[in-house]
Amino acid sequence: MTGAKSAVEWLTSVAPNPAACRWEWERNPLGVALLPAGKAWDVLILPGELGYPTLDVLTRILDQLGPVLVDFGDSRMGFFVPPGTAARWLGTGIRTAGAGTWIVVPYPGRAIGGIRWLIPPDGSGTLTDPALLELAMHEAAAGLADD
Repeated sequence: MTGAKSAVEWLTSVAPNPAACRWEWERNPLGVALLPAGKAWDVLILPGELGYPTLDVLTRILDQLGPVLVDFGDSRMGFFVPPGTAARWLGTGIRTAGAGTWIVVPYPGRAIGGIRWLIPPDGSGTLTDPALLELAMHEAAAGLADD
């Protein structure tokens, strides 16, 4: 199974009808799908000015990160974390997508405008550890404060 194919299967597994979702997604000219958060993952959404330095910290300390999305104009970055994280998150200025919310997700491996993968899913289900993400955010914020 190719990385993109297994990533698509992993992502669509959370849809109410995974086969129909995949069929529609593969034919959608925009290359995006609306998928429910809170089943296989939650998403922590950081402002871009904090997200990029946080991603830099994480890539220095981890060999493999969970998927990371970035929106139009790089103003927001979404880190995929374990389900339930959004309900417990207390960070100021951080948006969350968890149970009961839906997110726009681009098709893996397909270049489109707007929202895109900085770190695409590989289909294995790897997610970013929220405790490590929080520590990386603190280090990134400290670095921004020093600038």
